[in-house]
Amino acid sequence: MNHPNMFSPRRVVLSATIVLSVATCIARADDNIKPAPDAIIAYKTVEQADGSSDELDLNVFHPPGYQATGKIPCIVFFFGGGWNGGTPSQFYPHCEYLASRGMVAISAEYRTKKSHNVTPKTCVFDGKSAIRWVRENAADLGIDPDRVAVGGGSAGGHVAAAVAACQKLEESDKVASNCVPNALVLFNPVYDNGPDGYGHDRVKDYWQIFSPAHNLHEKMPPTIAFFGTKDKLIPVATTENFQREMEKVGVRYENHLYEGQGHGFFNFTAKKSDTNYFVETVRESDIFLKSLGFLKGEPTIEKFVKR
Repeated sequence: MNHPNMFSPRRVVLSATIVLSVATCIARADDNIKPAPDAIIAYKTVEQADGSSDELDLNVFHPPGYQATGKIPCIVFFFGGGWNGGTPSQFYPHCEYLASRGMVAISAEYRTKKSHNVTPKTCVFDGKSAIRWVRENAADLGIDPDRVAVGGGSAGGHVAAAVAACQKLEESDKVASNCVPNALVLFNPVYDNGPDGYGHDRVKDYWQIFSPAHNLHEKMPPTIAFFGTKDKLIPVATTENFQREMEKVGVRYENHLYEGQGHGFFNFTAKKSDTNYFVETVRESDIFLKSLGFLKGEPTIEKFVKR
C-alpha cells in the first residue's frame, strides 16, 4: 500500500458549546505510521494515579469530499492487545479504506494496563464512552447516529462486543445515552470470559457482567466475525457457540473461518505478499456493511492495496 503523506494529524477538542477548534499539529509516537488520521479528537478526560489528567483520543479519517454538515455512516475500531497494551494505529489501514468508501472511520484510544494501570473492565468503560460521545456529537461530526458500526480485534473485539452486549457493566449509574452500535465488525474477538474462557483469572470478580457470550440480548446488532482455525487464544468453538446464541435471540451473525490461520491473521502488513487475509476480511466487511446500508457500490479493496 502506498501510504499518502498528505494527512497531518490534528488534535481537535470540543468546547462546552461543541465548537471544533483545531490546535497546532502535535508530535505523536506513531507519526511515522501512514496513513495518518485527518483529525485527533479528545473524547474523554481521565485522572492519572498521580492526580494529573489525561485525554483519550479518537483518530478520525474522513471520506473524500467530507463535510461536517453531512449525515454519513461511521465506524469506530478498538485495537487489540489483551487489555494490556496496543495502539490505535493497528486499524489505521481499515479506517483509511472505509473512509475511501464513504464512511467516517475512527480508531479509538482507550486505557490499558500498560498505559494507565487499569483492569479490563475499564477498557469497556472507555469503549462505551467513545461510542456515546460519537453519538452525542453526531451533528458536529457530520455522521448519522443511527448508522454507527463498531469494530475491533482480539481484546479490542471484546471491547466492541461488550459495548453492545454488556448492559450491566457501566462506569456510572448516570448513563446519558445508548451505546449499542448498529453493526459489529469483529476480528478474532474475545467473547467468553467465563471459568473456561479467555482472561477469566483477571476478571473473575465481575465476569458475569463482563463476558459478551453471557450477556447477549435481542437488541444486539447484526455482526460479522473473522477467525482463524488455528487460533491458539480463541478456539473456533467460541465463535460457533456465539453464533448459536445470537441465532437464539434472533440476530444476524456471519461467521467467517480461515483455514490454518492463527491469531491476528487479518492485520495489514507492509509486505504486499502478506496482505491476502487483510484484503479478504476487509472485502467481506465491506459487503456486510453494504447489506446494512452503510456503503454503496462494490468493494474496491484490491485497487486500494495496489496503490
